[in-house]
Amino acid sequence: MSRKHKQSLKQRNFPSAREEASEHPVPSRYAGPESSYRLAFTDTAFLLQDDLRPVRMQLELLKPEMVQRERGIDATVVLFGSARIVPPDVAEQRLQQALADGDAQQVARARQAVKFSRHYDEARRFAALVTRASHDLAQPLTVVTGGGPGIMEAGNRGALDAGGPSVGLNIVLPHEDEPNPYITPELCFRFHYFAMRKMHFLMRSVALVCFPGGFGTLDELFEVLTLTQTRKVHKRPILLFDREFWTSLIDFEHLVHTGMISAHDVQLFHFVESAEQAWELLQRELGLDSTANGD
Repeated sequence: MSRKHKQSLKQRNFPSAREEASEHPVPSRYAGPESSYRLAFTDTAFLLQDDLRPVRMQLELLKPEMVQRERGIDATVVLFGSARIVPPDVAEQRLQQALADGDAQQVARARQAVKFSRHYDEARRFAALVTRASHDLAQPLTVVTGGGPGIMEAGNRGALDAGGPSVGLNIVLPHEDEPNPYITPELCFRFHYFAMRKMHFLMRSVALVCFPGGFGTLDELFEVLTLTQTRKVHKRPILLFDREFWTSLIDFEHLVHTGMISAHDVQLFHFVESAEQAWELLQRELGLDSTANGD
């Protein structure tokens, strides 16, 4: 039996959905928007109906899962943080403009932006450290962000600086037109459902790093803390950049004192101040030194 004949025996019996969709166009008489003739999986109007929400949620679960699996993304370090934190040079330019305009409120906000802009650099350097070290690890680590501006941009940018891939889990929002330009295109995903997006943040994560942020960052952080506290996810290192910010925002000791959380719950996370400190802590917590050496 010839090799060609052997290969033909393995061919699928049924045509694929892709073949059906491309080789059998809808007849012109039934091509109008009111027609129900087109294949269900090519009918956008049908897929967008309210009753199809479970199907759409399953698609948002499956697409990133399948793509990441195909590309060997197995272990991730997730960066959370504000979309409003800008690079130091941008923050300084805005401060100078505010000073020139003479608006006291604008100047005050611009000074705060300059203060927090250091986190953009820290996030960028941290992502670069993780990505660069991954070249020598038995299990590479991939940086994941929410795909937007600010800290998210810094994370994807740092991974690109180090010559590695990074993932962006973008969400449709009225004030963000497109993802930041530093994400690996094949790993840039867009979500409609926040729940599916947050699930993908955690599915492959071996560590979560949280920079200062607002409602969205707090939502992501507290979901991770809750799932870890209740053992719905395996315990992973959770790092909070900038102790002063977090302890001013959240009185963790008050939660312990009032019995709202247990004393050991404050051990679910670590405070860090620099990219180097964060990376050293992760190496220790995850045993990455021994992994890199093949032990």
